[in-house]
Amino acid sequence: MPWKGQTMEGRREEFVQRVLAREKSKSGLCREYGISRPTGDKWIKRFLRGESMSDQSRAPFKTPNRTDSKTESAIVEMRLKHPAVGAKKLKKMLENQGLFAPAYSTINAILHRNGLITKEASVAATPHVRFEKERPNDMWQADFKGHFAMKDGNRCHPLTIVDDHSRFCLCADAKCCERHDETQESFLRAFEQYGLPDTLLCDNGNPWGTVQSVGYTKFEAWLMDLGILTKHCRVRHPQTIGKGERFNGTLLQERIRYREYDGFSHAQEDFDEYRAFYNYERPHHALDLETPSERYRNSQRKLPQRVDEWKYAPDILVRRVKHSGYLYFDGQGYFLSEAFGKKTVGLKESESNKGLFYILYRQFCIAKLNVDERIVVARKAYRWGVDF
Repeated sequence: MPWKGQTMEGRREEFVQRVLAREKSKSGLCREYGISRPTGDKWIKRFLRGESMSDQSRAPFKTPNRTDSKTESAIVEMRLKHPAVGAKKLKKMLENQGLFAPAYSTINAILHRNGLITKEASVAATPHVRFEKERPNDMWQADFKGHFAMKDGNRCHPLTIVDDHSRFCLCADAKCCERHDETQESFLRAFEQYGLPDTLLCDNGNPWGTVQSVGYTKFEAWLMDLGILTKHCRVRHPQTIGKGERFNGTLLQERIRYREYDGFSHAQEDFDEYRAFYNYERPHHALDLETPSERYRNSQRKLPQRVDEWKYAPDILVRRVKHSGYLYFDGQGYFLSEAFGKKTVGLKESESNKGLFYILYRQFCIAKLNVDERIVVARKAYRWGVDF
């Protein structure tokens, strides 16, 4: 076999020498070397002109439409500053700054040429289509991103809150833990700045998570005092809070993985800077490359200065829950939840199922009381008269 143990250039030269020596017909030699007649003629012409038998670059001698060095430098500089932001978003960001931006395919080529795109980034670049609420503040999504260690030995627990409709980040706080008081502090600040949402969607972890035997958390009861319904994703189904999870992944990929934080102050300063970039500069695929700030508007429901006692309708029986979480009705004690300890609830008997009472807390139905079986069931909150 004439190919074995030879370089590509050597095989091509051997082919030409055998053609010129008329050892065999040109067509026969082309078949033997597995090339077409035009390819064989090309190598013969190169040999006779004294040119190299190596492969030559197919790039044109002149590229009048090549992106100028100033624009390419601006693209590279922006990518280095935001290493996880893709070509489409970089184009939008350049245009928003009043700079010329070539086609995103050209930007992508520039990133490849400068070694700024990894294989894993290419795989992860496909955008996902998700549902969204109709208006801003219809629903917020909250989540604690996995904690990480800082230089001072403490662990940071990032708390994030994202508006479901606009993807606007309302909170990105560096917390020392995931307890009620710490979380409530961040929520109060968000409520004061942006107003109140109708619903909060979260997972089943601290401080908003719960188990069936407990019923509700104090955090959920506090939100109900403000007229906010808490909804939980299904256990082991974090994709239900996809926008919150997605923001956490973006925060990790675009910021945390490139930083080492000295402590909480350093982390919070960086989170604040990233939140401003994410909300006002960074285009979002799910928003047709608009920024979240272009879709978000503050809520018309403001944080009240005080929460007044709820007045139940005249046809509703009123009971006060004991500190222990027990509700007493017709001489029988029923465990409801310690979260409602010392609070007033209402009982409304079902019109179609006698002996079954709806347990109401303010404008929410929080459980059902079956007096025949002497149990409290269906501890899942919804708005009374709205979701019922």
